[in-house]
This record gives sequence, structure tokens and C-alpha cells, in this order.
Amino acid sequence: MPTFFDRAHPFFAEAPMFLKVGVFFAVWIAIWLPIAVPLAIALKWHPFKPLEIRQKLPLVASLYLLAPIVLWAAAWVQNVPFARYGLSWNLALLISVSRGLALGTIGLSILFGVQTLLGWIEWKSENWKQLRSVLLPTLGLGLWIGVTEELIFRGFLLGQLEQAYGLWSSAIVSSLIFALLHLVWEGRENIPQLPGLWLMGMVLCLARLVDRNQLGLAWGLHAGWVFGMASLDSADLIRYTGRTSEWLTGLKKKPLAGAMGLLFLLTTAGMLWAVNL
Repeated sequence: MPTFFDRAHPFFAEAPMFLKVGVFFAVWIAIWLPIAVPLAIALKWHPFKPLEIRQKLPLVASLYLLAPIVLWAAAWVQNVPFARYGLSWNLALLISVSRGLALGTIGLSILFGVQTLLGWIEWKSENWKQLRSVLLPTLGLGLWIGVTEELIFRGFLLGQLEQAYGLWSSAIVSSLIFALLHLVWEGRENIPQLPGLWLMGMVLCLARLVDRNQLGLAWGLHAGWVFGMASLDSADLIRYTGRTSEWLTGLKKKPLAGAMGLLFLLTTAGMLWAVNL
């Protein structure tokens, strides 16, 4: 069935899917720029330069608060229900999010537990008391980032590309875009994490497949990872001992830039694949 967008602009009926996706991101950025430019000047930040947390939160918050508006507009323009992006607000969604949240946080616990047993990291016992005060804020942050990024990348972007290129080709491309866009916030600091971020995107695409094209499981999994890592960082709980190569634990203390982080993602993918079978 032709969409409102295609009827209003016949050129786009035959346009490549990448052009339609590009229009979506261009509109999102265009709406954000009047907010972002004054913020960036006030915070003394330039794109593709590493961000401090005090700089990153206002910029990311302003961008992500606009995401639902742009997605609703895209759904209206395409004459499809918002639920097409993979969020149906019901009990099944709550169950899937809870499962993903548990899998994400337990998986991180095992990852850092193994590294503790191997003597690669130590825990700062004096900072445990700080953990309680950060858990609720980091959980809220994880759920918000998780649902926003899943709607954009595994909901809208993957869904659009899949119409033209099939599931796995679209998963590869959407995960690559997901990884590359992280360079905007951290610049060259994030280059070592690009393979891990791409693999993370692929795992989240698999989670969507396992959840019958719904985003609950991917949302929960994503939220669990953000929640776990943000809690550890905010409470400053772990210290790398330097007893093994950074290529194992993660370059510049970034788990996705190390072999253990990649193995963790592959193991998670294996568990999801087993469930799907």
C-alpha cells in the first residue's frame, strides 16, 4: 500500500531506501541543531572530540528527547502505526524487558567475576557504599538510552532497510551505522571499540529476532549493559591490575575494545541463538 510520503512525493516511491533513511536522520539532526549549537558553545565541545560526562549528558539528553517526536512523525508520514517499530505496550513487553535486563546484568557480573578470579581486576571495597546511591539513577538512564537507541536502530532503521535488503544484510549495515555514530561523542577514543559496538548491534538485532520482531528483549539487554557499566563507573568500583594485556581486558579500560568483551558478546549471542532454536 502506498504511504502518505510516497503519494505526496512520487520521487520517493522509487528512491533507494538509503535516501529515505537519510531524510529521517537529516530531519532529526536539523531539529536538534538549534538546541545543540548553543549547548556545544556553552559546554566548549566540538563534534568528534572526546566528551566529559558533564558535557555529554545535556547533549545526548536533548538529542534523545527529540527522538520519539521524529519517530512519531515518520510513522505518520509513512501511514503506519508506531507499534510497527517493535514496541507494543503490553504485559509481554514488560516480561521481555525484564528478561533482557536480567540477562544483561547477570552477564556483566559473570564477565567481571571471571576477570576477578583471573586476577585481572580488583574491587575497591571502600567504594561499595557509593553503589547504593547510583543504582536507581543508572537504571533509569539505562532504560531511557536502551529504549531510544533500540527504537532508532533496531526499530526504525533495521525495519526500513529490511524491506529492501533482507534481514541479515540490514542487520550488518544498521549495526555498522550504530557503531560509527558513536564516534560523534568520543571521536578517535572510540575507534578501538568499533568492532565491539558493531558486534553489540548484531547481538541486539538477534535479540529482536528472538523476540518475534519486538524490541522488549533488545531494550532490556541494552539497558542492562548500560545500567551495569554506568553503575560500575559512577561508583568507581573496579581497578585493572595490569597483570595481562589490554587486548584482553579492553584498550583504555573499555571492555568492548578487548577480547573478553567480544567473547562476552559472542556468548550472549550463542545463548540467544539457542533460545531461538
